[in-house]
Amino acid sequence: MKILQALPALYSGGVERGTVEFAAELVKRGHQSFVVSNGGPMAEQVRGQGSTHIHMPIHRKTPASFGQVLPMRKLLQELKPDIVHVRSRMPAWIIHLALKTLPRNEHPAIVSTFHGMYSVNPYSAIMARADQVIAVSNCVRDYVLENFPVPENKLTVIQRGVNIDAFRNRAINDQWLDILLSRFPQLAGKKIIMMPGRISRWKGQLHFMEAMARIVRQRPDCHGIIVGGAEPGKERFLQELEKERSRLGLTDKVTFLGQRNDMTNLYLLADVVCHMSTKPEPFGRTVTEALASGTPVVAYNRGGAAETLQACFRDGLVTPDDTGAFASAVLGLLDKPRPEIELPERFLLRAQTEATLAIYQKLMAARQDLTP
Repeated sequence: MKILQALPALYSGGVERGTVEFAAELVKRGHQSFVVSNGGPMAEQVRGQGSTHIHMPIHRKTPASFGQVLPMRKLLQELKPDIVHVRSRMPAWIIHLALKTLPRNEHPAIVSTFHGMYSVNPYSAIMARADQVIAVSNCVRDYVLENFPVPENKLTVIQRGVNIDAFRNRAINDQWLDILLSRFPQLAGKKIIMMPGRISRWKGQLHFMEAMARIVRQRPDCHGIIVGGAEPGKERFLQELEKERSRLGLTDKVTFLGQRNDMTNLYLLADVVCHMSTKPEPFGRTVTEALASGTPVVAYNRGGAAETLQACFRDGLVTPDDTGAFASAVLGLLDKPRPEIELPERFLLRAQTEATLAIYQKLMAARQDLTP
């Protein structure tokens, strides 16, 4: 099959990383993989893994983006994909409008993934107009069914899978650790409490600061690391976090590592990984990655992140927004041996890939049945 995935850009985040990993899996299975986006640091990774990246500015949520309808129409005519998998609303609209001017027999099958609980309005409704809709968790599925006109038989839950081989049965590279500690010597000999995720208010970094203030009072040997970059427009919030770190007396107890490309090692280095989103997160990729590494996770008991912990590590669940209980849960895990954690099959990348390909094949078979 010839498959085109469409998303705004390839900077950082779970949607972007999931798209890149899935594209690589498509290539491994002998399919032709294409990704269209406004580009970014991960575009080179897409190309390096055997997919084709097509640069097109389909990322802005403004009327100006509709100037890409004609270029998209031309791309679809030239590429003739079997499947177009839309992963965001603006690209979905551009593709929808581009197809309106093409003969019906030239239309690819359209698959959309609800990666989040999108606002309920006509702009978001485009994601419900695909031939088949994927939800990344049960809570997203319930939200879609409640708020959008999607028949149940057109909606499938496919958790975003983790490549277990990239995280499990590994040891920290000594050279990597030496380089890390040369840059961040304050981490040496400490219990590492890690908060991964891009710098954004709803990701919960302010809650993490509150919890760390409680943790280090009881365990001065702990050090918190916030791993994730500040995307354009979020720099002011990063400055707010730095001021809050100073106010709480955590300047030498919490370190901002910025955007990293060595997460597999960081998960192994961490003693506990924290997930503290202040609203229900659709899935929570960092939770599955940490658990795949064998590192315990503490998370608020809500949203998709909670679904993962309920399935394989219930000890990490905490009442939402209770930073005191969160700190207690972290401290409790530090006093125990690292637990044995097994991820159910549905959380693995191979399961996600096979389930998604099954949807593609079902749509292709249905189209062949309709061919005279």
